[in-house]
Amino acid sequence: MSRYAKRLDRDLVRWREAGWISQDGEANIRRDLASTDSSKLDLASALGILGAVLIGFGAMSFIAAHWNEMPRLFRLALIFGGLFASYGVAGVLFERCHPTFAHAAVLVGVSIFGAGIMLIAQMFHIEGNPPDAVLTWALGALAAGVILKSNPALAVAMLLVCLWAGWETGDTGEVFWPFLIGWGAVTAAIAWRGWSGGLHLAAVAMAIWIISLGYWLFDGNGHGVVVGLGLLIAAAGIAAPLVDERLSPWSMQGAAYGLCIAYAGLFALQFMKELPLDYFILLAILSLALVLGSIALGLRLGSPALLWLGYAGFSIEVLGIYFKTVGSLLGSSFFFLSAGILVILLAVVAYRLHARVQPGLEASS
Repeated sequence: MSRYAKRLDRDLVRWREAGWISQDGEANIRRDLASTDSSKLDLASALGILGAVLIGFGAMSFIAAHWNEMPRLFRLALIFGGLFASYGVAGVLFERCHPTFAHAAVLVGVSIFGAGIMLIAQMFHIEGNPPDAVLTWALGALAAGVILKSNPALAVAMLLVCLWAGWETGDTGEVFWPFLIGWGAVTAAIAWRGWSGGLHLAAVAMAIWIISLGYWLFDGNGHGVVVGLGLLIAAAGIAAPLVDERLSPWSMQGAAYGLCIAYAGLFALQFMKELPLDYFILLAILSLALVLGSIALGLRLGSPALLWLGYAGFSIEVLGIYFKTVGSLLGSSFFFLSAGILVILLAVVAYRLHARVQPGLEASS
């Protein structure tokens, strides 16, 4: 049962006991939830996926170990036969309403496709740019995910796009802008599938790529750009419901990702290079303002994600300041005094927000 379903289960009991819904209404809601909950994944299904993937990689390892002993035609038959057999089994399992095992078969097919690219290149002595093979693999995974409607295959495609971009960036030492094209294609497929977990995966991939810009742009001095982009994303997330109410479920998630990106840029500006004291203090104040603002926003809007990200950012920032300055500029006692004052200010902000919200809650009850 998903976290949403567990929470709804508790809420339904409370609502029925409060007289807000009838027993028949509760039963109808539970039936509707059971009919639409596609996130069920029991232990057998999870082990089935892992077992299928391990079998696929084990078979490929065995074939690779005996690759040179096999005739060339037999090698090609093994690769293409295994590929089409995997996808064929997946199709049959989908028709028989075994989606978990069907997705496992799709993953085996995606694995065979990737191994086939490498083995065929070796067999015919094909030379080229190695990251291009990863891109081809990603395109195959994307095609499998779209055609067979497999979310796990789309997740693999996103990971392969990230590997492709990271490899190209490492080889060239420059920002690899084509990543945006690959990321956009996979994200469009995920959005078409309506897969919320995949959208979070895409957001994480994009956040990491934006943060990496600070280390490649302007000879490694692009962290200010990262801060600006993060703040823009956070502002867009907060303002999204004002533009379209349907964007409300993603509003706080967008703000959380944006604030993480902005803080990562500020952290790099503070701690990756030696700075004059006044510049360091200014950046520390801005960072603390950012994380405290995240906490305040999380409390005001009831967003646990923003709240805990703010707490984590505050802890990281305080520890960073401590290791950067204690024993040299501020001294231990002054540091802890300053940190204590900041924590007290945070408590005052939380208390005032709670006092402001509490009367409204009491009036509504």
